[in-house]
Amino acid sequence: MDSMPNLETVIHALNALYQNPDVVGKEKASVWLGELQRSVFAWQIADQLLRLNHDLNSCYFAAQTMRTKIQYSFHELPATAHASLRDSLLDHISKISTSTDNVIVTQLSLALADLALQMATWKNPASDLIQKFGDKPEHTGFLLEILTVMPEEIHSRPLRLGANRRAEVTHELGQAATMVLHLMTTCIESPSLDVKLQMKVYRCLVSWFNISAIPQEMTVNSKLLMAPFHALINKDCPSSLHEVACDCVCAALYCAEDFNKYTILAQALFHGVMTLPEAYHLSVADEDTDKSINYCRVFTEMAESFIQAIVDSPNQGFGDFRILELLLTCVGHYQYEVSIQSEQRLKSTLPI
Repeated sequence: MDSMPNLETVIHALNALYQNPDVVGKEKASVWLGELQRSVFAWQIADQLLRLNHDLNSCYFAAQTMRTKIQYSFHELPATAHASLRDSLLDHISKISTSTDNVIVTQLSLALADLALQMATWKNPASDLIQKFGDKPEHTGFLLEILTVMPEEIHSRPLRLGANRRAEVTHELGQAATMVLHLMTTCIESPSLDVKLQMKVYRCLVSWFNISAIPQEMTVNSKLLMAPFHALINKDCPSSLHEVACDCVCAALYCAEDFNKYTILAQALFHGVMTLPEAYHLSVADEDTDKSINYCRVFTEMAESFIQAIVDSPNQGFGDFRILELLLTCVGHYQYEVSIQSEQRLKSTLPI
């Protein structure tokens, strides 16, 4: 593409792609838009489309283009342009409202996260974002989204961050962890808490457990750590929330495998998991296989995390044999899908 097209041409191509019933027209529009996304003009076009806010399709294309350019073509921009790109993205994000489509929020979150990870001159981006948007309820969803994807993107292959940069970013996120946990705790304690917000909080917590950036004392002493257990115990918990709560507990258990560093967290998780057997048996009685599988995942994850303690100090402290009893209970499930998964995890866990 030799010259930058005007916005009318781009919008016409998007309409042809999404609304034109003609297959040939769709294909031509798709090829042309692909060329535009690969060109250097895509940066400015995406920014202009986001400012225009014409319709969902054009905004999604613009947000996706911005994310893709930052992820794969960040080298096209001189270092002097990084700050202006960040400010432009922040401006677009400041206009997010509760009516903004989730796909656009996700793409803008990924774009800003990938920019923050590659922009070494932007120090402590997580703290900056919480300070900027933390007191605005309409931006809570975005904040949780970007705080979820930022730790996840550290090991993104397309970004190709060096080991030193990954270590630097992980350290900065660790410094922001207290603010992040305060935000998540505030969400969990909010009177307006709903299933959608709960799921966002648990997904965010998973990301921070996965990079071991959690201050355990603050986590254990807040309502945040026990919240997913309460969801798992709740008989009426929606399946989607139940699965995410299971993911959260499993991530915490994996993190707590380092007993020397996370003793307090491990103790709290052990007591939390020991509240789940009754809920597991209720799921069996109700023939709710999905929830039964979730409980078995938690039990097997705890066994894998605590196996060294079981070997070193049998039936004492973290070597409590009740952990293995929970595994054996799962192996005895009447559904083959549940029992075989538990049996396979049991075999991989036991040092035989």
